[in-house]
Amino acid sequence: MESYLEFATHLDQLLGGVHAVRITVPGYMPLAVEEIGSSADGHRLVSLCQYGEQHGDLMRDPDMVFLFHDLPDGAAAESVSYRNDYLGISQEVYRYDEAGRRTHVFPTLKQDLKEFTQSWFATLREQGFFAPTAVREILSS
Repeated sequence: MESYLEFATHLDQLLGGVHAVRITVPGYMPLAVEEIGSSADGHRLVSLCQYGEQHGDLMRDPDMVFLFHDLPDGAAAESVSYRNDYLGISQEVYRYDEAGRRTHVFPTLKQDLKEFTQSWFATLREQGFFAPTAVREILSS
């Protein structure tokens, strides 16, 4: 659970109190962080995405969606989907029924996304996306 608490902290730090922001660091693909609404059961959803371009089309590389939970220790953000357009991959940790209730979980994928997210946040920090010198463009306040 500690990792999910850290993910929530990192996402809120990147958002900086706004609903959508594009962060650029010279030499790297821009990073988009955006509140994208709520899940069927009312949990906050945030997208973290880097975009590249191929033949004039924007390509997600990757795009991850995080579902926030309110816990006694603070907010936790669970990575619940992964998409990479260059590789043609789209994965969801949970399957839902027509009413929006969770019906199935893919535990191996859930663990894989948790490990990937830990690595990705470390890489983003090394690349300077958390640094005060990163250029922040507020897309929606």
